[in-house]
Amino acid sequence: MERRRGSRLLSGAVSLVLCGATAGCGAVVIGEANPGLSAPTDAPAGDVTVVGATGEPIDVLAQNALADLETYWDEQFPDVYGTRFEPLRGGYFSVDPSTSAPGEFPDGVGCGADPREVASNAFYCLASQSPNSDSITYDRAFLAELADGYGRFLPALVMAHEFGHAVQGRVGSPGASIATETQADCFAGAWTAWVAEGNASHSQLREAELDDLLRGYFLLRDPVGRSSAEESAHGSYFDRVSAFQEGFDDGPEACRDRFGPDRVFTQSEFTRDDDFRRQGNLDYRTLVDYMSQALPTFWTQAFAEDFDENFDPPTLEPFQGRAPDCAPSDRGLVYCADGNVVGYDERLTTEANGLGDFAVATAIAIPYALAARDQLGLDAADPDAIRSAVCLTGWFSERVYSEGVSPVAISPGDLDESVLFLLEYGVSEEVLGAAELSGFQLVDVFRGGFVEGPSACEVGV
Repeated sequence: MERRRGSRLLSGAVSLVLCGATAGCGAVVIGEANPGLSAPTDAPAGDVTVVGATGEPIDVLAQNALADLETYWDEQFPDVYGTRFEPLRGGYFSVDPSTSAPGEFPDGVGCGADPREVASNAFYCLASQSPNSDSITYDRAFLAELADGYGRFLPALVMAHEFGHAVQGRVGSPGASIATETQADCFAGAWTAWVAEGNASHSQLREAELDDLLRGYFLLRDPVGRSSAEESAHGSYFDRVSAFQEGFDDGPEACRDRFGPDRVFTQSEFTRDDDFRRQGNLDYRTLVDYMSQALPTFWTQAFAEDFDENFDPPTLEPFQGRAPDCAPSDRGLVYCADGNVVGYDERLTTEANGLGDFAVATAIAIPYALAARDQLGLDAADPDAIRSAVCLTGWFSERVYSEGVSPVAISPGDLDESVLFLLEYGVSEEVLGAAELSGFQLVDVFRGGFVEGPSACEVGV
């Protein structure tokens, strides 16, 4: 195709209001800024030219990101691909589709497009014979809305994703749309880690901003139930966040190497009309009943096959406001070694059910994983126990996804709900206790368990 649209940031009618709340998938540690580096400054005039830029803060942010992206890929491209990076020939375009005057862009914007086509979007235009090919175009008004809602770094992430398409324009893309789009997410993650480490001259990212960045990614997912084989598929929330974190953790070489035809994508279609009507969600009581069967089934089999041990299923005990006497009374999810009890506050799980049924499944599976750790002789009070339990919950979720664990099976969007639960509730001390993990870190270790299995979870495998 001559024009490759970037991430359409609002797909259909998807929206979300949050209530305040492959290898190498270990804990994320954000590095301190390198010694001797000064605070980021705006890119000097002339370093990056953005046609149509107004000097508004959002244009300055985009220009700064583009300047740092040019520096990053100038440095990385020779090591990753063995040749120098060729600058974008078509340049960059800033557009406000609602105010662009006739004739402001006489040759159009990227690939000669009408500026009105850029509404609520950003895209990279592949090299061709059209005017303004090999270029990046963005709707500055919409990027400003993203910055207001999800933090100032999200527009920079959009620039990094589109720049990832420019990299593909030089070396080739993986082929299928979903692989091409998530590889661009991976490239964006690699650049974001470079910024977080303090290497960028004009962009800055603080650790606390990473959670908002992942929340913003929810806007970039495809509608639930869309086929991964569609021509314009971009990926589920879990697919896109996973690709971003993979680049963040493992760098651009991982993005180059791990997006072949064998890569697993969790985005899928609904196969039954009733699933579509319910958007894949069971009613709360049925879901809890199914989990009370699936968790002991999974862990009994895992203990026998992976640990050569016998598993004694704990009792699942819902409560309302007050945890069992053996556990801290102010926690929503608890495990009591004394009595082998897993408890969950139904005020929490019924509220989390608003995110989707697999948010509840994730909530119950985490303290259940603490019970499994305890039966493996691992201290449930260890500071890293929650990290390990979230990772093991990722492993359980992968087994449900790949094989099903009777009577539970994954529906489209379920793993997105796991990400939402971890970002929304996992960081609260009143839910899991003081694990001292950010939402970004919790999602990353969950992904580690999903991709690598128990070997990523510090349980002796």
